[in-house]
Amino acid sequence: MAKNVPSGLLEACVVLGVSNERLKDAGLLQGKDKEPLVEAEVLQVHAPPFVTKESSSNGTDHAQAFSRAQRRRSFKKKRDRPVSTISNSGQTNEPVVADSDDLSVPQNIDLIALPQLCFPDGLRITNESREDCFHFLVFTDVFGNQTHGVVAQYCKPVHFQQDNGIHQNGHRFNKLQRVYTTYSICIISKYPYYNALRDCLSCFLHHLKTSRMCEFEEQVKEFSAKLALVPIPPPGSLHVVFNLRPFQIELPSRLDVDRPVMDLDLHLPFLCFKPKHILQIISSILMEQRVVFLSTDWAKLTLVAECFMIFIHPLRWQHPFVPVLSRQMLDFIMAPTAYLMGCHTSHFEEVAEELDDLVLVDIDKGTVSSSSSHSLKLPDVPLTARDCFIFRAKGLQLHYDLEVCCAGSRTDINELRAHRRQWQHKLNTLILNITMELIVNIFSEVCDFLNYEHRVFNSEEFLRSREMTDHEFYKKVLDTHIFHSFLRERLNRKNDAFTRMQLNIRSETRRMKVMTESPRRPTMEEINRKYVRPENGLNSRLGVSMPNLADPRLLTMPIRQTSMRIIPEPFQNGIWSPSRPIKTFKLPEFPPPLSYQYVQSYYNDLIGLLSKAITSVTPDDSALLARYYYLRGLVNSVAGKRVDALADFQSLYKTDMDIFPAELLNTLVESLLVEERRTAERRPDLKRLISRVKRENERARPVDGGTVKRFELPKKHMHMEDFVRRVQESGIVKDQGTIQRLFEALTVGQQKQVDPETFCYFYNFWKDTEAAAQDVDLPVVVLEHLETDECVYKLSSSVKTSHGVGKIAMTQRRLFLLTEGRPGYVEITKFRDIEDVKISSAPFLLLRIPTLKIKTSLRKEMFEANLKSECDLWHLMIKEMWAGRKMADDHKDPQFMEQALTNTLLMDAVVNSLQSQKAIFAATKLAYFDKKKFDVPMMVPKTTSETLKHKINPSLEQTSPQAVDVLLYTPGQLGVSELNSGGNPKLWCALSDGKVLVFNAASWSMQQNSVQVGKSRLNCMLAVNQDQLWIGSKDSFIYIINPRSVSCNKQLTEHRGEVTGLALEERIDKFSQTVAYSCSEDGSVIVWDVSTLQAKRHFTVSCDRLQSIQIHNGMLWCCGRNCLLEVRRNGTVHRKVSLPDHLLSSPRGFSSFLLFNESEQLWAGFADAGELCVWHCRDLNKPFIRIQLKDCAGVVCMIKVKNQIWVGCHGRSPEGKTRGKIYVVNTDRYTVEKELMAHDDSVQTLCSAEHRYVLSGAARADGKIGIWKVE
Repeated sequence: MAKNVPSGLLEACVVLGVSNERLKDAGLLQGKDKEPLVEAEVLQVHAPPFVTKESSSNGTDHAQAFSRAQRRRSFKKKRDRPVSTISNSGQTNEPVVADSDDLSVPQNIDLIALPQLCFPDGLRITNESREDCFHFLVFTDVFGNQTHGVVAQYCKPVHFQQDNGIHQNGHRFNKLQRVYTTYSICIISKYPYYNALRDCLSCFLHHLKTSRMCEFEEQVKEFSAKLALVPIPPPGSLHVVFNLRPFQIELPSRLDVDRPVMDLDLHLPFLCFKPKHILQIISSILMEQRVVFLSTDWAKLTLVAECFMIFIHPLRWQHPFVPVLSRQMLDFIMAPTAYLMGCHTSHFEEVAEELDDLVLVDIDKGTVSSSSSHSLKLPDVPLTARDCFIFRAKGLQLHYDLEVCCAGSRTDINELRAHRRQWQHKLNTLILNITMELIVNIFSEVCDFLNYEHRVFNSEEFLRSREMTDHEFYKKVLDTHIFHSFLRERLNRKNDAFTRMQLNIRSETRRMKVMTESPRRPTMEEINRKYVRPENGLNSRLGVSMPNLADPRLLTMPIRQTSMRIIPEPFQNGIWSPSRPIKTFKLPEFPPPLSYQYVQSYYNDLIGLLSKAITSVTPDDSALLARYYYLRGLVNSVAGKRVDALADFQSLYKTDMDIFPAELLNTLVESLLVEERRTAERRPDLKRLISRVKRENERARPVDGGTVKRFELPKKHMHMEDFVRRVQESGIVKDQGTIQRLFEALTVGQQKQVDPETFCYFYNFWKDTEAAAQDVDLPVVVLEHLETDECVYKLSSSVKTSHGVGKIAMTQRRLFLLTEGRPGYVEITKFRDIEDVKISSAPFLLLRIPTLKIKTSLRKEMFEANLKSECDLWHLMIKEMWAGRKMADDHKDPQFMEQALTNTLLMDAVVNSLQSQKAIFAATKLAYFDKKKFDVPMMVPKTTSETLKHKINPSLEQTSPQAVDVLLYTPGQLGVSELNSGGNPKLWCALSDGKVLVFNAASWSMQQNSVQVGKSRLNCMLAVNQDQLWIGSKDSFIYIINPRSVSCNKQLTEHRGEVTGLALEERIDKFSQTVAYSCSEDGSVIVWDVSTLQAKRHFTVSCDRLQSIQIHNGMLWCCGRNCLLEVRRNGTVHRKVSLPDHLLSSPRGFSSFLLFNESEQLWAGFADAGELCVWHCRDLNKPFIRIQLKDCAGVVCMIKVKNQIWVGCHGRSPEGKTRGKIYVVNTDRYTVEKELMAHDDSVQTLCSAEHRYVLSGAARADGKIGIWKVE
């Protein structure tokens, strides 16, 4: 196979030591007092493939044995001495390094340096035997790809005479003397299976010590060939187990696609260091310092260093990583770049003298110091995250002996090892939780300062938001390569462990703030907590955003209770704990691994076991099924069964896309022989798979979108387009319409371009007021009167008012007076209670001072304030807030209030940045709502106002509104952990270009930013069961989302046209299979077995654009533009309903239809007509009933709720603008009960929430979701 075929467990096995030649020379030195130090050399190299078909039958097809074909073909030893190839006879005692150009060696392994790494202390000839010892290596190539090594050193006796004749386990001669030399066996693997490979070598050494030296070569080769037969499990919960007597070896899988293998004990650093020292090391790594680990035990260096690489995930170390340096390699420490290296403690002084800024980590002593001083002077991790980490770490149980105090002694070694692995797995999971939480607490708020549209990170603004004591830490970290890579992944919206934990621990308050695009200001709740430290010892900043993992009782979220809310069980301890138990798959016993026939038989046995496992998996366990498909496809590919491998990967593609090996599939398709390709193309599913691979290869590579920009102030004049981009990058506001009005304000009376000085003044004033709000120190008596989510956005100067002297404060809800002298609170008014706002003048001596007057509905007397020069600005701001509040209340849309608030703050910034007579006039350009109330009537019809409960805006993250194409409500699930996103009811919202948003239907807060499913418009959704949510797309695919994990990892690709409808057939009984139907615009209908995702039947109906389907009384009804068809299960048409005669000229015909059992009626709507037609299902020839919909230009969608039909339409306002209306029709009387003014654009979709609420989604010009009460 080609280079992209995944390797097996073994990449290469290298034997190192001293040759017979050197031993003769060393033998002469035995008379001296000092043990001689000799130069180690490579003696053997074994790398797959070990057997080929050529060697047995002169064929042309290779048995790959999980090999990697891209190898370095040969190497030259030091001193250019000739060396001999490995012989199958194994009888030579000479060094057996190949001199042939055919020797196969992994490309990134440097055999010249390998002896130094395998013998970092040097190789000595000794008079006494030494115990076997192990250590671990990491090799990194120039591209940053890592390969890992496990080294076993073991002693062998060597006999020699005075004539230097050497006999190893041979005949004994007189006066023979015995000395000991050390050999190293280095197993090199692409994957860091440190524990597993150490166990493998331990088993091999156990057998090796009882064998003869002349058999050594052959045994090493057989051992290597066995390991090459071991496949690597895919990411997930399936581990691979194989027998290597006396042990059973278990290969754990990766937790996630983006995580490395973790086969080591993560608690080692916690045994070596105190938590505060662990934090110092992590801080040094995050700041990309030059870090040197020190220990007298070579094994600890790599294991501890690798633990820290895992601790900082998802950030990845991007500099030299050499955890083991021999004495000859110490000059590497002089490298001018950041690095992470390790060396023996004996080199401490030598290393410390070379450079002043090294971070020296002594593993044995548990200390962290600088090479220039005994203490480390680098900035600490932020206090909030530090306190949390130390608190968590204290609760870890790190000692296995304490776990088994009460347990009996186990007599089976494999049972004992399995119990120890289970304990270690649980502990590793807890440590992963703690370290991931640390990274989230440090970096979670970075995402709040990202502009995804323009890929900009506002670092200055982020720093301003940090505590002053943390600035030094963040300044250093923000300039590192690893942080830049982290930013790139956040901007790419990577859904990894960091994102999931960030969402899980985010407080409901923060989730609700995400739902409103308002300027950053501290809420009263945050001000209240500012100087209060929680009882659990954690910093106040974490008070809401971080649940206490150690105490599940504290993890209930302050979610606003509604009738649709389902109270979840307490969260499980461990956000990272896997939701599914670990499964193991045992490989068959190894064959004689150097025989092609036996190896092929082994593959056949392995494929048979995997096939048996596949048939035994329950259909609902699709994750496990996918892992079996992956393994069988992998084994089929290396066994030369390419067509079978394609079939497995096709099944995998439909089962779990997350682990789909795209590169391997590409290689597999390219390697198909002519006859194999013909066989594959005769199968429709494989033909589609091959075509998809071909399309992917022909598709041009996308332009690299991985750049990250830092926000910078402009240096030249800006026209409208550039100004919009700059403001969006700054994070001030995203909405294009608001930015365009801001542009008009800043360019009043001049050319239509903004000069950089004006923009700089405006930007700095905005940020200064934002920063000043962070320091607002309100008296407790004031805080008691404000809501917890209120923020103070504007404070006047000290003025005289009708309620005394003080400062007028504005929040998003009210105006109040902050009295001077004895601090106090006097409420002026809430914005919704205002009746009038005007400016008058009050006499003062010989002058008349501008006075602001506010009339409210709660007081007879008017409030007056002598605001002097501030009067005009406050007048504008209060009027805008009043108008915004009025519209928000009338339309039940809080986004209006947030937009009005943004407008007022922009007015403030414009006036203060222009500082001219035209400043107030310029600010009027931003009075959007104050003007809008004169343009259109603000009053909402009473029926609409009473029925409408709430509106939410799913397009907040976008620069302009997006159409809401599909809505689907799914009820909550009792007994499901909220951390698995299953406890609460959800609202699924499909926006343009394949985006799916998820809302918590208990609080209407956004659960996920988005799930991307393709890049085309989504047409329909169907909740098939608790584990599958199907989405039909314009690109002809059906995407399957797991509602629990909110991830899309499955696709159904059998349709050839746009998928337009989905339907689910009710199960007759609990033993029957669940069947789903899907249709596409070309008239194709596919019947699916939901449990296996296999197509059971396929037929085509004849109509003009098949738009939707519905199952009724065991029959399938299909809606085309020109007709409605009742179809039997075999696809034959039973009955047909054509367009009514008076609508035959309608170009788009039928748009939607409904059937329901209670009245046996068929309701239909039309795309170009404002009416509904109702037929009697039992007799379609009876005259149909027509229901006229006033002011409706066409019906878009319909749903049935109780005894009502809710009809979503598009129409025109008297001004000629598109309006979205909802008509509520009574099914008994065939009359329109309600006519609701729903949206400012066409109603695209409707869905019902438990028959108590109806949710409507609007087209692009409106882009909002309405929530309506059902009566």
